[in-house]
Amino acid sequence: MLLLEDIERQVNRFTMESPLNVVEPLGGLRIFDPPLIGIAAADDPLFAELKKESVIGSHHLLPREWLPSAQTVISYFLPFTAAIRIANRSDGLPATEWLYGRIEGERFNEALRRFLVDLLTDNGHEAVAPALDERYQVINKRSNWSERHVAYIAGLGTLSLNCSLITARGSAGRVGSIVTSLELAPTVRPYREIYEYCTRCGACIRRCPPLAIDESGKNHQICSDYVDNETKKRYAPRYGCGKCQTAVPCEDRIPGR
Repeated sequence: MLLLEDIERQVNRFTMESPLNVVEPLGGLRIFDPPLIGIAAADDPLFAELKKESVIGSHHLLPREWLPSAQTVISYFLPFTAAIRIANRSDGLPATEWLYGRIEGERFNEALRRFLVDLLTDNGHEAVAPALDERYQVINKRSNWSERHVAYIAGLGTLSLNCSLITARGSAGRVGSIVTSLELAPTVRPYREIYEYCTRCGACIRRCPPLAIDESGKNHQICSDYVDNETKKRYAPRYGCGKCQTAVPCEDRIPGR
């Protein structure tokens, strides 16, 4: 049976050796550092809370709706390397490095999801990656499997004013998860509130080019329109922004720690 240490070792090796984690057109730039990994029990009552309309909605599926034999949810946070983050600290339009991190980085994230599913199934456990499943869908900009909320349940971090996930490695990165029949001990959550790590400093408000963030939170429609109409048209096939995740106190750490 796989142990968490086995999974961490295999994932770290995959991250450091995969050619998908390297951008050759940018001089072999590495996109991600090794990820943080958190574990949640499939029957954690917080998953049912995500079905509330005030959180995600009734369309959000429970782990055992994705996989009836589910015992565990493995969640991970892939932190962008310093080179990606530093390049995007400037004001205005996104850095080229960030755009590659956003698009090529998500391709690597998809590959990591598949790698984990294969690792688990090859060792006799059932597994599914909800974000790659044909049942995955987004309704009114809310998916039926919220990677950030899942990461919160798995002890990886809390949300922020700009709706990012703040982890021990900050908020600049990507998130993924796997639902599996393998039973692992859940990660102890070192927090109690969903926004506990966010200091409400307002730095992300000042960093947002389309002014999509204010003291009440983030307007996803304004953010999406900016990404689609400004960055995608300008940089297609790449797009993104990430200004609210860089040059802010939570870029690469929990603020104040």
